[in-house]
Amino acid sequence: MTTTDMSFAKHEADKLFQRKRLIGFGIPAVIVIYLAYIFFAFDLPGLAGRANLENAVTLASDSWSHKVHVARDNRTGEVQYAVEGERKGRYPQGQRPDWVTGDEIITIDLGADHIVRYLPDNRTEIEIPGFPLITAQAEGRNLTTNLPDDLPGWISASNRRVGITTAQGRITLTGARTEVFNYFPGWELFWFTLDSPYYGHGLGAILFGAQIDPERANISGAVSDWWNNAMWRHKDVAWAIGETILMAFLGTMGAALIALPLAFLAARRFSPVMLLRAATRRLFDFVRGVDALIWTVVLARAFGPGPLTGALAILITDTGTFGKIFSEALENVDQKQFEGVASTGAKPLQRYRFGVIPQVVPVLLAQILYFLESNTRSATIIGAITGGGIGLMLTQAIQTQKDWEEVAYYIVLIVIMVMLMDWFSGWLRSKLIGR
Repeated sequence: MTTTDMSFAKHEADKLFQRKRLIGFGIPAVIVIYLAYIFFAFDLPGLAGRANLENAVTLASDSWSHKVHVARDNRTGEVQYAVEGERKGRYPQGQRPDWVTGDEIITIDLGADHIVRYLPDNRTEIEIPGFPLITAQAEGRNLTTNLPDDLPGWISASNRRVGITTAQGRITLTGARTEVFNYFPGWELFWFTLDSPYYGHGLGAILFGAQIDPERANISGAVSDWWNNAMWRHKDVAWAIGETILMAFLGTMGAALIALPLAFLAARRFSPVMLLRAATRRLFDFVRGVDALIWTVVLARAFGPGPLTGALAILITDTGTFGKIFSEALENVDQKQFEGVASTGAKPLQRYRFGVIPQVVPVLLAQILYFLESNTRSATIIGAITGGGIGLMLTQAIQTQKDWEEVAYYIVLIVIMVMLMDWFSGWLRSKLIGR
């Protein structure tokens, strides 16, 4: 090797090492700059300042527990007891929780020496260990209390509203209403509402015990009361899940049926006319380029809300996706099998039926079953927009800002539904195209 060759090799090696050093420092630098951009563009400091962890803890606890409301109307003096404060969960006349006692003076024992008393003349006393006795008087729309100016963080107070949050429960006082929230674990009234004769009876008593309702057999009566539970609406939930699955099924299968013949027009091997092939491919690009949620909004304005609108949105989007996938599968078929069928004198449609379709069926079925599973999740979100399916019920429960145990219930059902669809699609795939 000459001196010139050695100098050239050394120069090339130096350039290579310099390039590697630039890459080694440049990639981390780009990542740091991008993270800094995200930090300021997404206003992470402001987001941290606006975060309300106490509210998050309350919502999280509501998802696995329930609260019983003891509410006094300060205008009429009437006291009501209701699970989650709903009319459907109200205690029958003459009944109330066992931790509420008294008649003229109603004493509410929240546990751990936390006591609330509803006194005559719209007065309220609140005993909290380690804090002076709190008294409040409702006068019209205003409140008069003995609270000091320097309040702890678990008390918020003004002349219109007082809110007290403790580990044992919450108390809110306004001029019109005084309310105590006592929390308990579990989803109360999930099986039977308070007006059902089967409320408070265990499974053993219903299956093997004496007849509870003189007019109905235990099992049929219990199933009927559970199915028609006005609080948890099991019948409506089952119907909504059926609508969600139906939206996904109709949209996916309809898209597959439309996309398959169009895919032949988009495949170069089966569509020699370039203009027709290009037009079909651009059609696929257009319908799949617009997200299903956008199609949902457009179709909802055209056809009105409903499950069918959601199914059409899935159908339009997946037609473009399936068209692209199917046309690519058709491009890769074995021409010898097609020519073998043609050599028997088969007609054009027969050549496609027996020479092409059997080759692409495994790919088609695998993609269709995958999209059916995926669209089951998508139909939940689409249903929230179109007014159908379990997505609508989930959105309504979230908007109330109080029934978070129902939100958790619907989310659990959605997860189970997706898991079952995953199992079903895997089982069907193994039956149709093998493992």
